[in-house]
Amino acid sequence: VQLVESGGGLVQPGGSLRLSCAVSGFTFNSFVITWYRQAPGKERESVATTTRAGGTPTYADSVRGRFSISRDNAKSTAYLQMNSLKPADTAVYYCAATRPGSPPLTYWGQGTQVTVSS
Repeated sequence: VQLVESGGGLVQPGGSLRLSCAVSGFTFNSFVITWYRQAPGKERESVATTTRAGGTPTYADSVRGRFSISRDNAKSTAYLQMNSLKPADTAVYYCAATRPGSPPLTYWGQGTQVTVSS
């Protein structure tokens, strides 16, 4: 099982980045995909979630209207398009795949650093 994030980096305030999460080793379309982030000294927080079929996503209030989550089940890849980036968005971003159930099963990626700074 692998989740590999990519696309992070250094960007100026107001800029954009697109993160990717490439998945292998399990049935991608059986899993809900969530992007999380963790800034230094802060708890990990959920940023955006997409359902298994790519239905209506949910977003944290802090990113709604600026970030967009999507998935391509044929490519077993999820994306997070981040626009109008702010310094407060600086964090390590993680992709997580959760299969609903009792108990749920979650796999995590290794994370990718996003730094928003001038």
